[in-house]
Amino acid sequence: MTAHQLILKQRAELLAVLCGGGNAEPLDCVLDLLLACEVLVWEDYLSIRVAEKPLCSNVRHLLDVVYDKGEDACSLFLAAMNQVVPEEQKAGLCFGKECAVVEKNRPDTATLTLLADRPVLVRKLRDNIDGALNALLTTGCFTIKDCDAVQLPVYTPSQQVRRLLDQVRFKGETAAKTLLQYLEQTETTRPNPEDKENHLSANCLLYQKKLRSSVAAQSHSLSTYGGTGRFSLDDIYTDGLLEVIDGSGETLTLGLEDVVGPLGTLNEEADTVLVSGEAGSGKSTLLQRLHLLWAREALLTNTFLLFPFSCRKLNAEQRELSLKELLFLHCCWPDRGQDEVFQFILDHPNLALFTFDGLDEFKQGFTDEERHCCPTKQVPIPVLLFNLLQGTLMKGVMKVATSRPQAVGPSLKRYLRKEVLLKGFSPGGIDCFVKKHHSDPAMARRVIESLQANTVLLSLCHIPVFCWIVTKCHQELLGGQDVITQTITDVYLLVLQHFFQRKSPQSQGVLGKAWLEEHLDTVLKLGQLALEGLEASCYVFSGYELQRNGLTEKEVSLGFLIYCNDLSVTDCKRYEFLHITLQCFFAALYVVLNRNIDRSAVSRLFHPQYRQLSGLSQRCLGHCIDSSVEELESHVAETPNLQITAQFVSGLLSQRHHDLLLECCPIAVRERKVKQVVKSLSKGMQRHFKSIPRPVEGEKKSMHAMPSFVWLIKCIYEMQDNSIAQDTMAKLDVEHLKLTYCNIGPVECTALAYVLKYLRNPVGLQLDNNSVGDVGAEQLLPCLHICHSLYLRNNNISDEGIRKLLEKGMKCENFQKIALFNNNLTDACTQHFALLLKSKQNFLSLRLGNNNITSQGAEQLAEGLSYNQSLQFLGLWGNKIGDRGAEALAAALKNSTTLIWLSLVDNGVGSAGACALAKLISQGKTLEQLWLNKNCINREGVECLIEALKMNSSVQEVWLRGNNLSPEEEEELSKQESRLIF
Repeated sequence: MTAHQLILKQRAELLAVLCGGGNAEPLDCVLDLLLACEVLVWEDYLSIRVAEKPLCSNVRHLLDVVYDKGEDACSLFLAAMNQVVPEEQKAGLCFGKECAVVEKNRPDTATLTLLADRPVLVRKLRDNIDGALNALLTTGCFTIKDCDAVQLPVYTPSQQVRRLLDQVRFKGETAAKTLLQYLEQTETTRPNPEDKENHLSANCLLYQKKLRSSVAAQSHSLSTYGGTGRFSLDDIYTDGLLEVIDGSGETLTLGLEDVVGPLGTLNEEADTVLVSGEAGSGKSTLLQRLHLLWAREALLTNTFLLFPFSCRKLNAEQRELSLKELLFLHCCWPDRGQDEVFQFILDHPNLALFTFDGLDEFKQGFTDEERHCCPTKQVPIPVLLFNLLQGTLMKGVMKVATSRPQAVGPSLKRYLRKEVLLKGFSPGGIDCFVKKHHSDPAMARRVIESLQANTVLLSLCHIPVFCWIVTKCHQELLGGQDVITQTITDVYLLVLQHFFQRKSPQSQGVLGKAWLEEHLDTVLKLGQLALEGLEASCYVFSGYELQRNGLTEKEVSLGFLIYCNDLSVTDCKRYEFLHITLQCFFAALYVVLNRNIDRSAVSRLFHPQYRQLSGLSQRCLGHCIDSSVEELESHVAETPNLQITAQFVSGLLSQRHHDLLLECCPIAVRERKVKQVVKSLSKGMQRHFKSIPRPVEGEKKSMHAMPSFVWLIKCIYEMQDNSIAQDTMAKLDVEHLKLTYCNIGPVECTALAYVLKYLRNPVGLQLDNNSVGDVGAEQLLPCLHICHSLYLRNNNISDEGIRKLLEKGMKCENFQKIALFNNNLTDACTQHFALLLKSKQNFLSLRLGNNNITSQGAEQLAEGLSYNQSLQFLGLWGNKIGDRGAEALAAALKNSTTLIWLSLVDNGVGSAGACALAKLISQGKTLEQLWLNKNCINREGVECLIEALKMNSSVQEVWLRGNNLSPEEEEELSKQESRLIF
């Protein structure tokens, strides 16, 4: 039977196959092939693929056109169908004899090449369309309007590529050449996807395509204000600061692509990467960005399948599930070959990636007691999740989980490949974020200027969720408030006012001074829902739960609650608060404003009473700060939310909000709750102070504060009551306060300075390995007068932050030591240190290791050193001062009568520098240790040092490991001078 006859005979079957399920992709693939082999010309294509017509109408028209073109066209059409149609749909169809394709000359123009290579181009561009559009946009071939028309979310990735190809062909030869050149460049920089596809089955490829499309659709937009506005993630996403601590203790800065890369790996055998950050630091948005870039094949190109999970939604899953059901029910269902696809995942775990967002919101704390390794056996969700994370189940699959830092205990950390710290926005990130939110540059500039004028508010904006709130509430912010916004509670009252103002029926949405009282009923309903949710570790609510709390559709439409698309529950709508911190805020409002609430509700937020509690309360409110309780991981996951709630309660009960709450809460009730909070804070602090060990003989009395200490400090700051801060600090008697690795950012610095300024005696404040930054350094200024030492190693501080710190430090009599290893300092900071050294003749220690100081900076520093007669310790390890810098420092220090220790390790110092330092040794009277490891000193330089040492018996050690000396020379020279350490 001829091809002509086959098409006529099988017309109904061919129509059914190409229209099956209403999916136009099979028709588009056939059209691509027919265009490539010139069965169809461009005019035929346009007449067939009419978007306004039903799919079946377009297919019928194609069959008519092909039939009219004769036997060869029909034969090629059937060959195209045979290539496109899945195996299970070919039953009963006949495709005739194999058609011999006539070899044609390559097209001589780029526009014709787009037609000839159309099937290949669709495959190559399908999941990497952004780069192509960017190339066309950069060269002027496309406008932003053209790009938007291509990337309409109603189109699948393949449809977007075809629209792109059509648009490029319409634009002409230049655009076509640009696109082809872009593809040629990308082919040389990454592996050809066809190579990987050769050994993958059609079912697996089809599933990957569907999964990419599903993930892209979920990740494309960032929802805001309950659906009242949606932003493209591309337009709004702003990078946060990502850091990881490697095995040697060094902090490394990461890019998004490094999250699942090898950088910072501590445990090669583990598969789970933890991204930790405080509430609102952007963890969920970071994962969403990761998902979107994978879906576009712009990142994680070696990951074939990516499965995103929300722990918040997994909480609502009551059924027992197998791994197969978890993947396919909660992420993406394969249209065919489910067993084959699942077997592929089991056989190739290295090609899959699982992500779990919000591990701290999971109801049950991590435990490794129940082992489970069967991928087809149904078990409770917690068992399934924990065995995935620890690698008992699906070993080899990379997992990325997000969580707040304190919610992950030691038993889970044993199974971590590495922990990545997300530290919010940099100052530049804040500006970028604000500009992206405001299309009007003038408005963006006004918001940025208002933030710069209020550094306390600016410090809050380093946390992305606060930055988002401030940006959205800019009208209230710029309109002038009775109370200057400076606490987290202030910010959330601002957003509360903004939401109500948006829905206010009054003219221009103006709210009266009693706006909270007017909306008290709504606030209490939302607050009760929020608090009950926190008590049960519940963050997703059914429509029934909303009704039970009396919440109507009108109150839901305010925007505090948003619709939650829970794939595992299809029979009812489910809702969640706009952000977990907003749920905590409403819970706090309920605790403060509800006149009939249990008297113990306030104290339960601060005191561990979990042993006496039962039911929902036992699961939640009975543990907050006690360190022994924090070790019980079944409760730990809930602690951060309760601490945030307690912080809001403290802020709402502050005197600054007295007038706002006056008509909502009787004075007597409010005063009682204030006393409860103050008493709780005092007891919490006393527990910390009592835990301070007695000092070892010869050492200073020190306190290593735990994260809950920082939380208590923040609660005190939210209350904005100087007498509480003063009374609290009167009981603290230490010489050294250590707060390393405590996630101290600008917000925490503001609170610390507010409280620590009331210390009775000077203290050494150690904030190493946090994220203080320039804004945080400025926030520390109010307490700098009480700091005799300030340790800020690894805190992302630049010259500008140091300038402001030193300007204040010069006026503080007690300020005598500073350590700034591993920051972003350059030569620009050394002039400020020089001025400090000139003006402060009681300054003892300056350590600037591992920064970016060159010989020029060393010369500026030397100018200040030449006037100083107090400095005892100078550390410049890991800079680039070279011989010239060493010579300048040696000349400035030669007459010092105080210098004890000098480190110029790893500075590119050669023998010339060593000889200059030899003069310092020969003339100095107090120097005891000189560190010159990892430099470029040869035998000549060492001999100069030996001669100088003969004239100075006070020097105890000169360290010279890692210089330009042979082992034989080191042995010989050490015999000449025993104080040389090789």
